[in-house]
This record gives sequence, structure tokens and C-alpha cells, in this order.
Amino acid sequence: MASPFLSDYLLLLHPGHPSGVRIPEARYNELRALTGLDAAPVWLHDAARQAWGLTLDRPLAADLLVRERSRYGYAKASWEINLGCDYDCAFCYLGEKRFEGLDWEGKQQLLRTMRDAGVLWLQITGGEALIDREFGAAYEYAHQLGMMVQVSSNGSSLRKAPIRELFARHRPYRLTLSVYGATAETYEKVTRNRGSFGRFLEGLDAARADGLPVRLNVIVSDYNAHEVDDMVALCERYGFPHQVFTNMSPTIDGEANPLASQAETHMTPRSVFTGCNAGHTFFHVNPHGIASICKVGRDPSVNLITEGLDALPRLAKLYQEAGDRRELYCQHGGYGS
Repeated sequence: MASPFLSDYLLLLHPGHPSGVRIPEARYNELRALTGLDAAPVWLHDAARQAWGLTLDRPLAADLLVRERSRYGYAKASWEINLGCDYDCAFCYLGEKRFEGLDWEGKQQLLRTMRDAGVLWLQITGGEALIDREFGAAYEYAHQLGMMVQVSSNGSSLRKAPIRELFARHRPYRLTLSVYGATAETYEKVTRNRGSFGRFLEGLDAARADGLPVRLNVIVSDYNAHEVDDMVALCERYGFPHQVFTNMSPTIDGEANPLASQAETHMTPRSVFTGCNAGHTFFHVNPHGIASICKVGRDPSVNLITEGLDALPRLAKLYQEAGDRRELYCQHGGYGS
């Protein structure tokens, strides 16, 4: 797969492979001009062999996807496919978790819109993404459009045969799972879901057996802070890389109730915010196709379903107008938020 990416051009083995090759614009244009019966150029044979040990021995059209340039300049996006979840964590930033959103035609339209905006890396999240009834179809469609898909999940459905078969056919670029406890008592107190710890461990076993690219996020709250070391040990036992998150965020509706769940003795200082790429090269989309500059900053927003791609520059304009006016940025420093 050849794709523009910001000011570069990348050659990628397939949407689930972690490595790629940067190529000059002239070679991207050469691939873009090829027809189905054209032989692969010598340099492409060399690049595939050196990067991935791959021999190109079929007509190029059977293997090559060339993504078109986009005048919008986006590279990454995140998408809440549905806010519904099988867990009921008190500190969840989503607040009320409703099972609602776009129908299948709307999901397809949204994914094509994100592709046309230039999105190469896509994070599918929720709620719990894997329990959306159209997750599998949407995930496969994103792969067909040439997106590198990262899935964020609680891992409760990873043990299920349809999910394992899906990820065997189309490997995720990354699979990020949250860890809420190291024992059944604590984990199920956090998730308020009986049997959830056992299902989580079964999911980890399945992911390790299938060789999936898992990263674990250890979520620390007042409910599980006493098991931080044990949660880290669990991550290390499985051999998956991990990060520890100790600071909570308010809900997307601005309610502060998750902050009461923070484990104050484990909170870490936050660096002072100096700006980011939100709305400029990245955007976030909710289950209804409403795009905002990020998961936290959801106002203003644009409707990608009814307004289409031409609405996206308004998000970039918000970023550009902020400049160095810090009062227009997210505000936090030290331990505050």
C-alpha cells in the first residue's frame, strides 16, 4: 500500500503491519500511474524484500493499493463507534453510555469521508468497540480503505471466536486494552460486572496465543490503587508493554464526578499544556458522525454526515486562530486539571 502521510509518502506492507518505508513523491506518482498489468518496478521489489522479506510474484494489481492525496491534510482520527459498554465503571469519562449511533450505511459513509480527509491511522474506540454489532464489518471496511486501525477495548470479547477470526484475517495495527485490577474482587468492583475479570484474562490469553500487538493501560483509581504493583506485574507476566494512568478526566458533558475516583497518592504531575495537533492533523468523531478537535474538546463541532468534508476546515481554523493565546487551549498544570 502506498499512501500520502502529511508531507511524506509511505509504502506499507498491509494495514496491520507495524513498519513502513518512506518513499519520495516521484515514486508515489509512479505507483499511482501503474495499470493492473504493469510489472512492479525494480525499486519496489527491492524495497519489499529489504523491509519485509517479501517477493513480489503476482500482477501488481492483485497486491497494490494506492491511496489518493487529500487536500485536507489530516493524518489521524479517532472514532467512537458506539458509546455502549458492557462495563459500568464509575470513573468513565463518557458519563451516560447509550447504545446508539449511525446505521451501517452511515458508518460506511463516515469511513469513506475520513479516508478522503487523508486519515491513514484510525483508532476505533467506544464505549466498548468490540460489542458493537457492526464492529467487524466496519473494521474490515476500514482495512479495505487502507487505514491502519488501532482498536481500544476492555478485552472482554477478545476470547470470542468471531473476534479472533476477524483479527486473524485482518491484523490490527495496535490493540490497546485497559487493566482495572489484578484480582477478581477488585476488577469486578471497578467494572461492576460479575465475571468480568475471568473474561478479561481469557481475552489476554487469546491475544497472546494469537500474537496480537497488545498494549495495556493500567487505569488507577481509588478502587484499585492498592493493586497497582500487582497490575503492573500482571502486564509483565503476559509480556505486553504497558503504561500507568493515574489522573482522571471530567466527563465529556463537563460533569466532574470521575475526579472523585482519583487515587490522590498516586496522581502524577502534568506538564503545562503548550498546544497539540487537535483539529489540525487529527480529529475525533462520535457515534453520530459529529467531528470535534479531540475527545475532550467537543465544542465546536461539525457534522460529517450532513455537511461532509467541506466542514472539516472549520476545525483547522479553530486551531489556527488559537495561535499562542493560551486561554483558548486546554488548561492544566501541576496536579490540577
